[in-house]
Amino acid sequence: MAFVLKTFGRLQLIDEDGNTVAFPEKGLLLFAYLLTSDQGSADRATIARFLWGDADEEVARSALRKAISRIMARQNELGLAALSSRDGFISIDQDALPSDLLLNESEGEAEPFVHLNHLVRLLARPFLGTATCQSREFRRWSSEREAHHAELLKEALRKASISSEAPIHSELLRRAATSLSRLDPQNPDTTRFVLKLLNAEEEVASLRTHEEQRRSSIATGGARLTQEHGAERLQPQPAAPRQPVSAFPSTIEELAIAVPRLALLPPSNHSTRPDAGLLAASLVEDITIGFCAFDSVQVVAPYSAAQVGHDPKAQTAFFERHRVNYVLDTRISGDGDDVSLFAQLIYFDQNQVIWAERFSLDHLSLAKDRRVVSRQLALSISGEIERYEALREDLNPVAYHRYLIGRRHLVRLTLPNLRRARAEMKAALNASPHFAPALSSMARTYSKEWLLTARGDVELLKMAEGLAVQASKARPEFADGFRELGVAKLLQGEFDASAEAMEVAENCAPHYADVIADYADTLVHCSLPAMALQKIERAIELNPLSPDTYLWTAAGANYALGEFEACLDYIGQMVDSSLADRLSAASWAMLDRPERARAFVRRFREANPDFNVDRWLSAVPSKEQWHKDLYREGLKKAGF
Repeated sequence: MAFVLKTFGRLQLIDEDGNTVAFPEKGLLLFAYLLTSDQGSADRATIARFLWGDADEEVARSALRKAISRIMARQNELGLAALSSRDGFISIDQDALPSDLLLNESEGEAEPFVHLNHLVRLLARPFLGTATCQSREFRRWSSEREAHHAELLKEALRKASISSEAPIHSELLRRAATSLSRLDPQNPDTTRFVLKLLNAEEEVASLRTHEEQRRSSIATGGARLTQEHGAERLQPQPAAPRQPVSAFPSTIEELAIAVPRLALLPPSNHSTRPDAGLLAASLVEDITIGFCAFDSVQVVAPYSAAQVGHDPKAQTAFFERHRVNYVLDTRISGDGDDVSLFAQLIYFDQNQVIWAERFSLDHLSLAKDRRVVSRQLALSISGEIERYEALREDLNPVAYHRYLIGRRHLVRLTLPNLRRARAEMKAALNASPHFAPALSSMARTYSKEWLLTARGDVELLKMAEGLAVQASKARPEFADGFRELGVAKLLQGEFDASAEAMEVAENCAPHYADVIADYADTLVHCSLPAMALQKIERAIELNPLSPDTYLWTAAGANYALGEFEACLDYIGQMVDSSLADRLSAASWAMLDRPERARAFVRRFREANPDFNVDRWLSAVPSKEQWHKDLYREGLKKAGF
């Protein structure tokens, strides 16, 4: 009976009927290793190191003897005469065991596109599947094989691309370029080759220029704002010197210097059209090509990303284990002719959406312009990653480590947590005094403390404002600095200054959901509820599993618009709706449902027996008197 060794997709032995034959995994690995070795043989010591690493030599040799015995017995049962042992060497007969490892390069001479298609289909699957060995020799060998596969594909692609039939096979060339960029993402020669093949150099350069101009415009606007709103009270801060990385432990060192890793999740199709899923999957695949223009981002192979699919638990474990920093999540939604693809870039370290885009899948030009769209998406994504990574490039790794610990305490806002977070931010700033994220996060601890302590100490807001300005000066493109400046100005009743700071923050990060949500909250207090509702709906779209603060802001905007049922609907979606008991009571009262209103009044009074409407409204920042009057009317009608 004839057998074939399959090494791509899954390591397995296949019989002539196409069925998988049971065989020891170590034997299959040994087959693959010997098929690629010089002369098809290796001595027993080398094979022992390959299969068992640097274990005790005697133990490894004993394990090898037992393994060889099992392998020989099994191949004899099957009538397979592939492996033989003689004079301390193990050898394989290549003629007796065909394999997909033995890629026939001569196919490309007569039929370049047949050969290229074969390679693309083969290399789309992972080499050896899940089979592995915990040895340096195995890792070295598998890396060499991956490099060899990339070279074979590159040469086949080069030959096919210069063929007169290349235009007819443009889709195959595109898929081959995608595969090559996955196999060899860090090789600048491969990058240049793929870009040249796709005639993309000029387009990428143009898009880069456009992005740089946008950044320059943002930086100019931010500098003007900090000058007008408080920067003159602070001394200029010199750039922080780069810290020598070698002075820190290796785990923290890796955190600071590793090339950021991006995983592109396969699109989930929530629409009624299966064809939209196929188109979106091709588009996401095309985006991978766009990353050929950048050497500062490492993309996780789509096959690996697809294995975790959309299972949050599996994703979290995978991303943490493989140090994934950024995740591109895509999903398709809509019915009939109204189908769109929504893509969002998530900063995994903080579970934060930093970029998003939605576009229709129904435009007739999308299929034709797919490459252009995919490169624009890749550029935008890479730009956001580069902007985020710039916040770390001059950073003392210890500072970043303490900052991440402090951020965890800001998830649940209590006074003890705020003070724990502040202590960590101070430690971060002791290590790196100009680290903008720590400055802005410390500013947040002061403004939130002011809110939690019943708005008593105005110095807390002044501290928040000063730190926010420092953060904005340290990083003029850093949205959180302007965001915290906007919050501090709002709480001091400086409505126009707050709205302007929030506008700059949004320009710095147009897809940062938390910034947009805070901008919406500012607009509510500026008595611009219609604009606020547009903003908060955008934030909810970017962050569908919205925190209660988003829903609370949306409820407040609807109340100000007189949409009391919509207000209650948003409150009903909150995890802890008791936070909005006053607003619930006022809404039910304005809907002439006094019994429902009084139920919320009683619940709120149990926790806040000394609450006084007029005293509270005097402390709540609202720009227009009608806004306060509307809230007072609802609260009074409810029974407060």
